[in-house]
Amino acid sequence: MTAVITPRPEPVRPDSPYQSYVYAYPHKSAYRPFPDPPALSEVWRGEDVGALSLYTHIPFCEMRCGFCNLFTRSTPPAEQVGAYLDALERQADAVAASLPDGAAFARAALGGGTPTYLTADELVRVYDLTERALGVDLAAIPVSVETSPATATPDRLAVLAERGATRLSIGVQSFLDSEAHAAGRPQRRAEVDRALAAIREHTRADLNVDLIYGIDRQDARTWAYSLDTALEWEPEEVYLYPLYVRPLTGLGRRARDWDDHRLDLYRQGRDHLRERGYEQVSMRMFRRADAPEATGPDYCCQTDGMVGLGCGARSYTSTTHYSFDYAVGVGQVRSIIADFTGRDGAGLSRAEVGFRLDADERRRRHVLQSLLRTEGLDAAAYADRFAARPEADFPDAFAALAGRGWLEREEGAARVRLTEEGLAHSDAIGPLFFSPDVVALMADYEAR
Repeated sequence: MTAVITPRPEPVRPDSPYQSYVYAYPHKSAYRPFPDPPALSEVWRGEDVGALSLYTHIPFCEMRCGFCNLFTRSTPPAEQVGAYLDALERQADAVAASLPDGAAFARAALGGGTPTYLTADELVRVYDLTERALGVDLAAIPVSVETSPATATPDRLAVLAERGATRLSIGVQSFLDSEAHAAGRPQRRAEVDRALAAIREHTRADLNVDLIYGIDRQDARTWAYSLDTALEWEPEEVYLYPLYVRPLTGLGRRARDWDDHRLDLYRQGRDHLRERGYEQVSMRMFRRADAPEATGPDYCCQTDGMVGLGCGARSYTSTTHYSFDYAVGVGQVRSIIADFTGRDGAGLSRAEVGFRLDADERRRRHVLQSLLRTEGLDAAAYADRFAARPEADFPDAFAALAGRGWLEREEGAARVRLTEEGLAHSDAIGPLFFSPDVVALMADYEAR
């Protein structure tokens, strides 16, 4: 996934359409150490584990992009990579021993960082240790893997193809070297083209291309060039990400101009893709209408559990989100990785940092994870789960959206959706549903 830096030192304008990218709720900056870290077996006790998602985090990259806020370090020594995979295997065994009987996985993803920073042999080892410990056949379920222009090499791609990867996501950001460099990604166009050609030649996986808009000096013409160049590869998916950067002191009027510019580029990109046969799934995600349907059951992000492996991964149960410590700064990331690699199985068998979701937080998560997608919120499903109407639980937020004309309803109010303009403001709508506790925790978080 493409990462973005969410501003903290200076407040975002209250009317900005770019408040916060809500890909999960609550954000990791709301996590805190548990006073008495529970055993993983306790956290997962009584959970529905029949269709789990599996996420494995590889916190290594060949470079650290200027916009990145993911948990990763660049060019680690080879011995640390080996030690990390050793710890990953110990953790997988500890997790397997903690899950209830009948645990099964319906889908998986390898992210980071850049999983394909690993060598071909190391990728084989990740697949092998995961399948052995968790009893999952990764070739039998949908598996998404993130890659980069520099690491999508034929030998690595051959491993992914042989092991059945069904989706490859590559962060291109821009097909113009000058724009990529301006966004803090020192890549060369020739390298990007080689990587895309290799993906198409050596795999049958769906291709996702990430692009960024709002880069310094990017305009409608250069944005159209990147969009059209991406489409030459006929990707099954395209993600369009707004650039988030730390604002400079005294941006003043320019901050509003930049917001307007990003919105213009978003609308241009949205219309460009839809006119060329892509269907919009969310503010960021577009899928080619004629692409084959994804195999396997759909992930229900409102209710399905997730098992995370690696010290940058999150795990979700119905009431608890947990992970290891989180940081962005180079020194802190290295320290956390060193701590992870030094642990034995017992040290990997507890949930140490996280957030417990009470009934109110579970309602907020359900609304957020539904409303920010084009299909919207199924009000009947919400009522079945929580015995309430979403508008009754969050009257102020829904009134604000309705007042702006950003909501639409199916006949009979069975489903509530964002309008086209509402979807464009997803990054401002998400925070409307944050609880006061989460807002306070995020504001108190000390970025490291």
